[in-house]
Amino acid sequence: MAQPLTIEDLRLLAKRRVPRMFYDYADSGAWTEGTYRANETDFAKIKLRQRVAVDMTNRSLATEMIGQPVAMPVALAPTGLTGMQHADGEILAARAAAKAGVPFTLSTMSICSIEDVAKHTSAPFWFQLYVMKDRDFIARLIQRAKAAGCSALVLTLDLQILGQRHKDIRNGLSAPPKPTIANLINLAFKPRWCLKMLDTPRRQFGNIVGHVTGVADMSSLSNWTASQFDPQLNWDDIKWIKDQWGGKLILKGILDPEDAEMAAKSGADALIVSNHGGRQLDGALSSIEALPGIVEQVGNRIEVLFDGGIRSGQDVLKAVALGAKGTFIGRAFLYGLGAMGEEGVTAALDIIRKEMDVTMALCGLRDIKQVDERVLVGGRAGAIKRLAG
Repeated sequence: MAQPLTIEDLRLLAKRRVPRMFYDYADSGAWTEGTYRANETDFAKIKLRQRVAVDMTNRSLATEMIGQPVAMPVALAPTGLTGMQHADGEILAARAAAKAGVPFTLSTMSICSIEDVAKHTSAPFWFQLYVMKDRDFIARLIQRAKAAGCSALVLTLDLQILGQRHKDIRNGLSAPPKPTIANLINLAFKPRWCLKMLDTPRRQFGNIVGHVTGVADMSSLSNWTASQFDPQLNWDDIKWIKDQWGGKLILKGILDPEDAEMAAKSGADALIVSNHGGRQLDGALSSIEALPGIVEQVGNRIEVLFDGGIRSGQDVLKAVALGAKGTFIGRAFLYGLGAMGEEGVTAALDIIRKEMDVTMALCGLRDIKQVDERVLVGGRAGAIKRLAG
């Protein structure tokens, strides 16, 4: 197999190796998938300024996200069912992130539990929280994250109800896969995935099964989760969560300047501009189109982070140039994980690091902390005009 040189190389390999329902879960959006596609394609509208005859030596991508040092302005985003892209997927991704010097964010809906990940990585990681109606469970979950040494809590605000995810419905998404004829045929063509999965006991939602009264298997879990996402979640709940947590709090799912204003007033440490990877409201703005307005609204009062559509180091650089203090990659690392396990996640991070480093140099800068609208053709206004055009 040739060495993967781009995130697209990893995506194509993952598509061959990961069962259809789990590949589609990672690589799809809501309804028409218009917002999902725009997240990625809108980056190409932003043009970079090439500079010449400048000193390009001694370059650095090191910076900070929420006051924590990172080797580059990238974190692994929280993604559900990561352990179904590859056996023990969350553990492998966390180890790769630790080696790369970037944060890993564990999803509430992970296959490997908080405790599993903590046992297999020496680096602090972040934990993402979905708010359920069962507040006692949520309080216990927060305490488990604290006990595991998580150094930030990422509260997702844009999944009070589930978006229209047609591929997941058609595929009968479940963990582990239901033994239907269609699934069994598909699994027969994924021997590598099957052998790895047979070798691990981690095949269901480790943060939930065994931690909720009455939820002991996949059948009871399905019924519980279907009724538990809280549609009444509101800004008043954030104070309760912040008090329970007591540490760094990041609010994920901000796409509108009015919501950004509420986030800034909430006492949170950072917000993430995100449309849930285009998997919630189809027809919403792409994340990169929403970013400049949110930075303008609250960027001097709360740290603005970015999530959505990043497939290269150039995309990271463009988001930073438009005011993001850091970025999250989800699908990019999932492709690597599905393609090659821990080695694939490392490859994805190496690809993004190299692309960002080379692009920054060719734009005439040596330190990621110096990157701003100067690297964009027409500056911030030019980028906004191209995104709107």
